[in-house]
Amino acid sequence: MIEVNEKQGILVASFTGEDRFNGLITEPVKEKLLAYYSKPNTRLVIDLAGIKFIDSSGFSVFLSLMKAANNNYGELKICNVNPEVKELFKVLQLHNVFEIYDHCKDCLDSFQ
Repeated sequence: MIEVNEKQGILVASFTGEDRFNGLITEPVKEKLLAYYSKPNTRLVIDLAGIKFIDSSGFSVFLSLMKAANNNYGELKICNVNPEVKELFKVLQLHNVFEIYDHCKDCLDSFQ
């Protein structure tokens, strides 16, 4: 479902075996990722490689994570967004809320 690894001192969450981030998996993903923000200054990247669709519950998870990050001096960034999914971010005006990068390396480098 979702796997979290550390790269350069930054947590990177990647979806495994999924191409849709929808109501069927949002709750366990949300719980797992929110737990990381229990520590202050957590830096998290969500790698959306392979995700072809996100529904409203998926976008709600991103907003909950951003709120948790802001409340605990953390950071949240997103990378590897499929063009169709990126268009959804734009339609919802969320491209103004989240830092979105085309490549994970660029995203990780942006923390420096």
